[in-house]
Amino acid sequence: MDFDVVGFGALNVDKLFKVNHIAHAEEESFIKSYEESCGGSAANTTVGLARLGCKVGFIGKAGIDADGELLLESFRQEGVDASGIIRDKTGGSGVVMGFVDEQGQRALYIHSGVNDSITAKEICVEYVSEANFLHLSSFVGEKSFQTQTDLLETLPRCLKVSFDPGALYARRGYGHLAPIIERANIVMPNSIELQLITNQKDYTKGAAFLISKGVEVVAVKLGSKGCYVTNGYEEHTIDAFKVPVVDTTGAGDAFNAGFLYGLLKDKSLRECGRLGNFVASRCVMKMGARAGLPYAEDLELLG
Repeated sequence: MDFDVVGFGALNVDKLFKVNHIAHAEEESFIKSYEESCGGSAANTTVGLARLGCKVGFIGKAGIDADGELLLESFRQEGVDASGIIRDKTGGSGVVMGFVDEQGQRALYIHSGVNDSITAKEICVEYVSEANFLHLSSFVGEKSFQTQTDLLETLPRCLKVSFDPGALYARRGYGHLAPIIERANIVMPNSIELQLITNQKDYTKGAAFLISKGVEVVAVKLGSKGCYVTNGYEEHTIDAFKVPVVDTTGAGDAFNAGFLYGLLKDKSLRECGRLGNFVASRCVMKMGARAGLPYAEDLELLG
């Protein structure tokens, strides 16, 4: 199958609690509301691309349980091909417990379940090899990280790789992530993750470091300040869209969807960043990582 993008990362059911504030040690807070939705960084990005009209698939692992059925049914409803997902009867699907405060900030706790048991021999290389992009995001465990690096070694060089390290991978540092970063065409960290990876406090210097390692494009997510994008020849800082923030869960994943959509449509680097900011702005206006993701017709709002 010829996909625009195939995602590869953890599959999780997000159990999100809206709280009056995020409690620290020895503190208490109270729950105002509760919602359950499907998540996982690469999975959210893949859904975002599907809503924008792209042909997408996914590689991952889920349990043969109620959460696993929920994850697959959500993909089917969104038009994401789920035939690359492995079902595992030996354990439960991944779950994330999320606590979101009144400003939309969050704290997440991950139970990875069968996500971290995925192996390279379970993955059909042909499923992804003819895609335009393979989009990678983080797992918790070392085994699944190694599976990603093993897969990259088997894929044709013409297949482009995009990578969102997330905090879990970023804490490993560049030395550990080099097998992925040096194969990646696009890297999309936030500014904190970039600093963890490169040891550069200045995100422009951090981005330059990644470019020096062979990355073609770096898009740094700056939250309410927008994004910084560079390909080593041009660089742009692009302001965020001003919107009421309900929940920042999945905002970075939404940005990735908009940015990759722009690349698929041969947009300029600046316009790719603007598309990323726009999709992220729609996401944060609703609770959960996917509820606010826009559809292709919503792009008319960009003018």
